[in-house]
Amino acid sequence: MSQSNYKRVLLKLSGEALMGNQQFGIDSERLLQYSREIKEIAELGVEVAIVIGGGNIYRGMQAEPAVIDRVQGDHMGMLATMINGLSLQSALESVGLKTRLQSAIKMEQIAEPFIRRKAVRHLEKGRVVIFGAGTGNPYFTTDTAASLRAIEIEADVILKGTRVDGIYTADPEKDATATKFDKLSFTEVIARNLNVMDMTAFTLCRENNLPIIVFDMNKPGNLRKVMVGESIGTLVEV
Repeated sequence: MSQSNYKRVLLKLSGEALMGNQQFGIDSERLLQYSREIKEIAELGVEVAIVIGGGNIYRGMQAEPAVIDRVQGDHMGMLATMINGLSLQSALESVGLKTRLQSAIKMEQIAEPFIRRKAVRHLEKGRVVIFGAGTGNPYFTTDTAASLRAIEIEADVILKGTRVDGIYTADPEKDATATKFDKLSFTEVIARNLNVMDMTAFTLCRENNLPIIVFDMNKPGNLRKVMVGESIGTLVEV
């Protein structure tokens, strides 16, 4: 029996978060920290799916267009998310969780292809499912992949784990006067021009009444607190 307010969640992690205090790549301690946090909520009975970015390795949008065209760069970014997905899969299994890695582009030797019904079945059996390679299409971010997959698997909420503890009136890392919102509507986010997700991802959530919680994933215990209903981060809903 679930002890959580949510039965099935989609956790969106940034690739940059995996760097820890490094300038590049994957920090093993950060991987293990995230894995232990995810195990805690899985033990509450929560079904967990994950989408992770690839910005710690490569960001397609930052490529010099004269050298690498946008489509090629985005495909490179998709491969970066698979590297992160494989590392997270190993870390999750090292703490005793059963996992499946599904890819939006075919790479049978290392991951299952994304099949919605299989993903849902894995979740029902208590496996953590990691969705890699974004949507499989260029010009779409991993935020959009997270929104799309969350809708497809009928998740109750998207948990956007960041290094900031919610949504603010301005960037709190640059503006000391920025104040935090505890709760916002989709309409308010658009009216205030707040940066929660890219607009494609955000619109998908709004049109499908899918709530978003933005919270600080790097603070130990926060993920569990969100699950049991404590006021952590910022909730965006209709």
